[in-house]
Amino acid sequence: MSFYDVLQRGDEFILKDRPGQSRIWNFFSQATCMAVVGGSKAILGLFYNVNVKGLDNLDHGLAKARAENRGFLTLMNHMSVCDDPFIWACLPWRYFLSLDDIRWGLAASNICFNSKASSTFFSLGKLFACERFGRGPFQGGLDALVRILSPDDTLDTDHIFQGTEKSIPVGSTLATDVRSFYSPRYTPPVLRYKTSWVHIFPEGYVCQLKPPHNNSMRFFRWGTARLILEPTVAPVVVPIFTDGFEKIVPEAKVDDVVDSVLPQGIGSTITVNIGKALDDRIIEAFRAEWRALCDKYHDKLHPNDLSFELKFGKEAEALRSRVCDYLREKVAQLRLENGFPPEDERLKSQKFWSEYTKTDGASAPDIQFVGYNWAVRAYQKNTKTYDEYGNEISK
Repeated sequence: MSFYDVLQRGDEFILKDRPGQSRIWNFFSQATCMAVVGGSKAILGLFYNVNVKGLDNLDHGLAKARAENRGFLTLMNHMSVCDDPFIWACLPWRYFLSLDDIRWGLAASNICFNSKASSTFFSLGKLFACERFGRGPFQGGLDALVRILSPDDTLDTDHIFQGTEKSIPVGSTLATDVRSFYSPRYTPPVLRYKTSWVHIFPEGYVCQLKPPHNNSMRFFRWGTARLILEPTVAPVVVPIFTDGFEKIVPEAKVDDVVDSVLPQGIGSTITVNIGKALDDRIIEAFRAEWRALCDKYHDKLHPNDLSFELKFGKEAEALRSRVCDYLREKVAQLRLENGFPPEDERLKSQKFWSEYTKTDGASAPDIQFVGYNWAVRAYQKNTKTYDEYGNEISK
């Protein structure tokens, strides 16, 4: 189920770096996206061989989402800093003729949103800032994606009061605010004519490992599960696995100024494997578990927001973990189809990666990165410090 306060925070975050309902903004946003995709297409067409498998799965998934008035969610492994936008350069131009057909996504705030100019550029590129290194899954960028995946005409009081035992007093200020939010006078934060497409990289960081672990994945971060559980209606979910982008920008070259901006591995093959839409029955089963937890752990004093137990309780965290494990397994199946051997079982575990990162790889010296493990805070700039509940700690 959805919560009014989450959707409202999503609205506010969407409007943080962009105007609402602006046709002029939409024009420049689509122009920005098409320009970047066009440049990427030129590079791929000139220097690489692109093999796209399962494009009909993408077509069918998007058509299903639109026909059923649902959001569309794609998720993919993260092998290179060029994954986005080069993944889109592999698709036909018809995916970019409407701004509503261009994906929304997340980008690292410490890299892509560290100045007014970069914030404007990436906002025009339909990306929201995501804070890493301890901020956790309950932050503005993810609230925004929950809202984006919630079709505008599905926002109603059923998504507020479900599981609250109607505990908001009739005539209270809060009840008035709620009705106002969902009233005909309410203006959605973006101008759109179709339900939206969201694309994410659930690993959160680029992951290039040396053989024999090459093209393996990290665990999927729990914010991904929010995009399954919390929109007003279940999204249609399509998994994607790619390989070859790591040859265009190998992490070993990041310290070389020239090599870091010039494409590498000329002549390499880029393979994009798009899976079928995931089983709606499984997605709905997860959402039914979530609704049961919302009934069990709603906060009667603050019924329109996630309670502490729904954020940090063991049952809620276990559900998010199972959702992410399921999604990761579906992407991993596509990896096998691309010809790679089964992954090391350790790499599926959040606990393994936490210890591996904390020890800078010393806990598993047989697993080595090409370049850096970017999950290590010391390797990145402009980062903030948070406590275990995602609250910023003043330095």
